[in-house]
Amino acid sequence: MATLDKVSVDITVVLGTTSMPIHQVLRLGRGAIIELDATEDDAVNILANNLAVAKGTVVVNGNKIAVEVGELLPRPQDMR
Repeated sequence: MATLDKVSVDITVVLGTTSMPIHQVLRLGRGAIIELDATEDDAVNILANNLAVAKGTVVVNGNKIAVEVGELLPRPQDMR
């Protein structure tokens, strides 16, 4: 197991997505609000190195935000 201790994995949590023209992106400034296609009750997608691995929910505990894993997704055939 010692060799696995040095493996880095980038974890990304996707709260939602949106699409907008580049001219709108270029006008965004600090404090801009971008509307997403999700609500606060929707499941979030959890990615490991840009590969979807799970779904979860956002949990707020005081001033900390966490993600609770609710469902592990099956691995693609080529990764088994």
